[in-house]
Amino acid sequence: MAVQVFKIPESIKKDCNLSFCPGCDHGVAIRIVGEVLDELGLREKTISATSIGCSVCLYDFMEIDCIEAPHGRALAAATGVKRARPDKFVFTYQGDGDFASIGLAESLHAALRGEKISTICINNTTYGMTGGQLGPTTLLGQKTTTSVDGRNVAYYGYPIKIAEHVALCDGTAYSARVSLDTVANIRKAKQAIKKAFQVQLDGLGFGFVEILATCPTNWKMTPEQSHERVRTQMMEVFKPGVYKDITQTN
Repeated sequence: MAVQVFKIPESIKKDCNLSFCPGCDHGVAIRIVGEVLDELGLREKTISATSIGCSVCLYDFMEIDCIEAPHGRALAAATGVKRARPDKFVFTYQGDGDFASIGLAESLHAALRGEKISTICINNTTYGMTGGQLGPTTLLGQKTTTSVDGRNVAYYGYPIKIAEHVALCDGTAYSARVSLDTVANIRKAKQAIKKAFQVQLDGLGFGFVEILATCPTNWKMTPEQSHERVRTQMMEVFKPGVYKDITQTN
């Protein structure tokens, strides 16, 4: 049997210091983004947009052109880039607080307009960079630094189901939710990212992937416990799956 050699994607920097917390899934997510960019031959024509949060560290690890937008405004900035340079491949890499709280209007309106942009949203149910506060996807009962008794409906409302909301936008060509808790699911996540990128290349509309990910530091768990939480708690609320794929319905 042939031995498969581990190779760092060309789209990933070879000499960089990991700035994410131990056990954080951002590193895995960024690697598979790099793999997809390489496989589709997109590295030289790609421009990414991030905004404030752990996701902003993307440009520390990727050999592509990157811009940083204000908090929540990644898709507004990306829209300007794509309209000015429609020949470029444009994607945003965002957190759930960035995409679905302060940036919800910018995010959904980009999908409603059918912007030819791809977005990856990391959902770890908390504001990771700023201390673990309650976010738009925080689960009911989850304790955070700003919901010390746990999230309750009467005071905080329900967590937002991002992939489903994006799927309802007429301009969305593809919307899916995946996770990174097992090798099999990492492979599915890569397939979803490739599909979200491909619908942009085909000029079909907005492509979106929500990734269920861990935040061991703010959850106060080990990496193993964090992935178990993804399986037993997050997936019960945020069901993985494809919520819209116009290539399968046309």
